[in-house]
Amino acid sequence: MTKDEIMLFGYEEIETRRSEIVKELETADAETIEKFNVELDALEERKAALDLEVEEKRKAAEAVALGAGKKIEERKDDKKMSNLEIRNTPEYISAYAKYIKTGKDAECRALLTEAVEGGYVPVPEFVENAIQTAWDNDEIFSRLSKTFVPGNDKVGFEVSATPAAIHVEGGEDIDEETLVLGIVDIVPDYIKKWITCSDKALAVGPSALLAYLYDEIEYQIVKLAADTAVAKILAAPTTSTTSAVGVAQVSGDVSAATILQAIGELGGNARNRVFIASGSTIAAVRGAALLANYAFDPFFGLTVIQNDTVTDGAIVGDLAGVRANLPEGGAVRFIFDELSLAEKDLIKIVGKMLVGIEVIGPKMFAVITGESES
Repeated sequence: MTKDEIMLFGYEEIETRRSEIVKELETADAETIEKFNVELDALEERKAALDLEVEEKRKAAEAVALGAGKKIEERKDDKKMSNLEIRNTPEYISAYAKYIKTGKDAECRALLTEAVEGGYVPVPEFVENAIQTAWDNDEIFSRLSKTFVPGNDKVGFEVSATPAAIHVEGGEDIDEETLVLGIVDIVPDYIKKWITCSDKALAVGPSALLAYLYDEIEYQIVKLAADTAVAKILAAPTTSTTSAVGVAQVSGDVSAATILQAIGELGGNARNRVFIASGSTIAAVRGAALLANYAFDPFFGLTVIQNDTVTDGAIVGDLAGVRANLPEGGAVRFIFDELSLAEKDLIKIVGKMLVGIEVIGPKMFAVITGESES
């Protein structure tokens, strides 16, 4: 490989070629070794040039942040840009778009001035805002309690306990409390969504590329996380065990009467109460109220949320009783596959988010089964 070719390399190509040379040196003869040494020197020269280029970009970004037209030597202090400031620069946005495409974060890390929390390269601020918007716009996912614990998250809860008692002076000793505790083990899995795009569709600027990916994929992944939370509530046992929180059931068709009964199953810890059902069920309850000339709200002040995965019945409760643990943070991570569909000039893009979701709050939910009592 010629020096001119090497001088067009990026960080990833440098590391790839260096690894190839190291492997080939094991069986190379003296003449080949000499050629490889020339290549290695060129690779080091190219890496040094890239490092210098990145440093110049970082300094330029600092200069822009301090005011266009000001000279660096005119600054009275040596204050460096924070990571938050750098994340808003065109240089970092471009570097992050390359990282999304290649999985290589060397250029991003070179631009950052502070160690990144948790080892993850931070997303540009406008992407972070898009992520937060996706969370906030989903009425179910936004209400879940969330943690960011690496690996499995374990949550303790009270299965049962005997009540306190009054001890009358001189009377018999009160019985010792009988307390049964349980632990919910929240095991994370990847939620994935993939799409295919043409080479031309991705030949856009870095900001447009990132906005497209997060708008297209993030919404679908957050929606599935919300649907998973609903499925966990519906699948919960009717009574708590030492490894699962129970959810009360109310038999009968969804009506003002069964909604009121479900509310009665909730504990005082269920504060921000919601009603979750399909659009047709919600419409049926409202329609029945109109036909009967109800003078009150048939949902009794509950926040009504439509979710069409609840095909029968409904859920009443406080969604803070479901925990979503996000070990890798809330950002969707992307994999670009440019090979499997290369003959069609298509690129396969896989988005994934690691999340574990479980019911953790006793007496936080009641499920109306939608089946009439026999």
